[in-house]
Order: sequence, then structure tokens, then C-alpha cells
Amino acid sequence: MGSLLECNSREDVRAAVDEAYPQAKPGTRANFAGQLWALRHGIKPGDLIVMPLKSDGQIAIGTCTAGYAYDAGEPDRSRRHYIAVTWTPERMSRSVFKDDLLNTINGAMTVFKATRNNAEFRLRAVQDQGSDPGLLGVPARPVPSPAERAEERELDESGLLDPAPAPTIEAIRDTIRTRIVENFSGHKLTGLVADILTALGYICTVSPAGPDGGVDILAGSGPLGLDSPTLVVEVKSEPTPVKTQVARGLQGAVSSNQADQGLLVAWGGINSAAKREFSQQRTRMAFWDADDVLDKLFEVYPQLPDVTKAALPLKLVWVLDGEPAAV
Repeated sequence: MGSLLECNSREDVRAAVDEAYPQAKPGTRANFAGQLWALRHGIKPGDLIVMPLKSDGQIAIGTCTAGYAYDAGEPDRSRRHYIAVTWTPERMSRSVFKDDLLNTINGAMTVFKATRNNAEFRLRAVQDQGSDPGLLGVPARPVPSPAERAEERELDESGLLDPAPAPTIEAIRDTIRTRIVENFSGHKLTGLVADILTALGYICTVSPAGPDGGVDILAGSGPLGLDSPTLVVEVKSEPTPVKTQVARGLQGAVSSNQADQGLLVAWGGINSAAKREFSQQRTRMAFWDADDVLDKLFEVYPQLPDVTKAALPLKLVWVLDGEPAAV
């Protein structure tokens, strides 16, 4: 597609799409036209932009600072259409978002407008405060103006207003992530991590709930759990990223307990400064975020205790790559 700057209506964009993709199915061309028109006309400066990242599963949030533009000199043809966005410095873990908002983010379209469950208010709260306030207790969505209602009707007719979530692997992982938040909150997450480490071959001693001096789990190999590698584990169940102080506290706990290695399990991830701390200690220190916990959980699930599997019942489903899983 060339520049859309001369396209002043959805029909203009559809004509350009028809010319560029004459062999495509009518439904495909209609979808292309709707999403391109949304990019060309729908996104305005000040709008909130939410972009799930395939690279690490996190979510980037930013604010549009300038609308649609076209750069004919960009060597990568797929990057010639663009809008200007100022991104929030820290990416957000998917664990920050409650299940209904994740379902919205998992919409089947690449470009769409989210309004269901007061999505904009809650996403702005995540951008400003780092947490999703949830649906309860937030103000009702303001009544759209006549112009906004007309725009939303057009988006709805194009399938670009609150599309149904796609049954992707990521959407399935989000559902499991939410179940863990519901059933393994607080110190219970420490117990789940201990079950996973036990299935991986460690013998674990779990500290009781309450202040633990930076040691939630002491783990080791051998019949008594005293053989190397010995491991100090700190578990943080908060949905927001932890900071460098936690990483440094774990380093101190590893030294004071004369352990070989340290593991920080931070459900909401760690901020960029803490990541630098871990990159400098990668032979002795590691961290898991929510997605790492899920990966390890799936790896050892058959070996977990029955009571844990009862609280988190999963089944294995094989599908062809590219085909949605029925769940």
C-alpha cells in the first residue's frame, strides 16, 4: 500500500486496497480497509496506544503524539505507515491486568478500539499507576458525544470496536495466569514455586508467612537438600515490577546463607534497573516472572502434588500450528 494521506474516507481506503490486492477475498479486503482507515483516521494525538509484544509477552503502553504519516524513503516497506507514540518507559507484565481487560487486549484484530469494561480508564490507570483498578469501583464510562457515537458505529460495522478475543495460546496462558492469581495469592505462590522446584529435583524448606529476611525458600540437592547447587528463593506475588532493592536484598541473602545461587520469582517482573543488576550476576542470580513460572509449571505439571493440581486443573491439548485451540 502506498500513502493513505489522500484518502479522506473509508471508501477511499477500500478503493486503494482493492487496487493493491485484486485477488484477495472480499472479506479480507474489507478487513484491511477497516484497519488501515482506523490507522489513517481513527487514532488521534492524546489517544492511548496499547501494544502486546510478541518478543517477551509484555505489554507496551504509550500516548499518540501525532497522527498518521507516511515515509516513502523507509527501506522497510512494512514500516512506511506510522503514527508517533511516546511510550511509557517500563513495559507492563500481563499479570498487571485483570482477566476481563486481558480478554479485551487479546482482541482478534491488530488495530481496534477498546471500550468494553471501561477499558480506557483502566488502561490509563495502568499507565499512570502501574496497576489495573478492575471493573468494580471505577467511574462509569462517560457518555460518548454524537460524533464519538457515529465513529463507534462505523468501527462496530467494520468489526473494529471491541472485537471478540482470539483463542490464541497467549489468551489461554492469560486464563491460567489469572487462575494462579486467584488461587495462589500472597504466600500461597511461594508454595506453588516450592512444588515446582521439588518437581525439578530440589528439596525445599519453605519459610512461614510473614517477614522472612529475604528468604522464602531454601532449596538444595541430595537426600538432605544440602548438596550443591543450594538455592535461596525470594517470591514476590505483587503484579507490579520489583525494584533493585529486592535484587540486592537477595544477593545479601545468598551470601549470608552461604548458598550457591539465588532465584527471585517476581510475578509482576522486574524493572529495567533490576534487570541490569541480574545481568551482572547471571552466573549466581536468576529471576522468573509470571511467564517463566507458567513455563516451568507446564514442564513439571504431571509431577506436582495432587492438591496443587486440584487447585489448578490443566489438561494438555495438541493442535496444528496456526489452528486455534478449542478449550
